[in-house]
Amino acid sequence: MNIETIKFACLTSKKNAELRTMSLPTIKSDEILIKQEACNICTTDYQQWQGLREHQGYPMAGGHECSGIIMELGSDIKGTYEIGDRVSIIYDYCGYCDACKHGEVTSCENKAQFGKNYSEDYYGLFGFANYFVRKAKSLVKVDKNLPAAEAGFVEPLSSVIQNMKKLHIKGGKDTVVVIGGGTMGLLNAATAKAMGAKVIVSELMDKKIDVAQKMGLEVINAGIVDPIEEVKRLTGGKGADIVIVAVGVTSANNQALEMVKPKDGKVSLFAAGYPAPEIEVDSNTIHYKRLELIGSYGSTLEDFYDAAQMLSEGRVDVSNLIEESIPLDDIQKAFELASETDSYRVSVKLN
Repeated sequence: MNIETIKFACLTSKKNAELRTMSLPTIKSDEILIKQEACNICTTDYQQWQGLREHQGYPMAGGHECSGIIMELGSDIKGTYEIGDRVSIIYDYCGYCDACKHGEVTSCENKAQFGKNYSEDYYGLFGFANYFVRKAKSLVKVDKNLPAAEAGFVEPLSSVIQNMKKLHIKGGKDTVVVIGGGTMGLLNAATAKAMGAKVIVSELMDKKIDVAQKMGLEVINAGIVDPIEEVKRLTGGKGADIVIVAVGVTSANNQALEMVKPKDGKVSLFAAGYPAPEIEVDSNTIHYKRLELIGSYGSTLEDFYDAAQMLSEGRVDVSNLIEESIPLDDIQKAFELASETDSYRVSVKLN
């Protein structure tokens, strides 16, 4: 293809997203040219726009929940990919460090997740670019009929799948409570339900309660009833087998400790928060209750492929988690909407 320049969005300072252009990198033998169609704005993205994650660096050519169509293949790419395939983007990784050898590509020792891996001048993965050249190993195929914005959920769903694997959910037996009905909370809830668990979502905001119910999830309105007592009532007094904390606040962490069953329960601390949340629990409580406090972050290569398969097969439906699609030219408006308290994923249309 005769494409010489690309257009992309980057963050240059707090609450300032700009459009810029640069020359299209030359395609190497192990690389692929992608016509990027959509990139969803993640919490990581809009929190930097808000000024909460400025440690990530500027200028940040961010965006990592991205999908597109293969337009050109490097000379060594044979068999796996074809022109016209729909792909989702995964993080770049070296492939030879100890973490990568175990599939832990989001913990790569030589490629920082949001480092200057694609440019000497910009941090980030260039997810908000209309075209980009990427290593073939940093892509995963999805069904051609999956809408571009939904295909962008491969990355967040992969992190949810990592969480599910750590929790060892028993389909048909476990009751899972998710605290928080935002994008990642409902993605956890939908995935746990797809794995056969009984799922309950606890949420305060009316809009998020409505979306959870549209997704067929059982919901506790925590603004009307005591969510701890309601969980106990719905579980016959025993409490939840698993509680997933999908909001990064201290009160949710502590609430989870009261919701979980008194012995052999699990609490997943899935969400980060800024400022950092705390959890008030002594070691005796963990000891006598045989309580598991589980941290989950990042994804393996297997998680990315599992996420692509679940989305392609329709086992997890994310269509209700897309707030709005906004053109790349209106990137500042897109960040403003994404950062609103009750927003779900805002998808940036790149072409």
